[in-house]
Amino acid sequence: MKINVKIMPKSGVLDPQGKAIENSLKQLGFNKTGTVRQGKLIEIDLQEKEKDAIKIVDEMCQKLLVNLIIEDYEIIANKED
Repeated sequence: MKINVKIMPKSGVLDPQGKAIENSLKQLGFNKTGTVRQGKLIEIDLQEKEKDAIKIVDEMCQKLLVNLIIEDYEIIANKED
């Protein structure tokens, strides 16, 4: 089973990469662009049932993948695989 982990900076946390993208888009003429936030997506393939896979990936997030002080995360099970 493939699991995706979407990781984004918490609201209110400085996001210099997102700000740089936002400014560049405006310089390229995309003037209606609002706030841009940059995060990351991690895809993990596990040989587990969905419920167990989500629990394992949540533990991975808590221990390594996510900086819980400045980042939020969402676990998304890819049911197509």
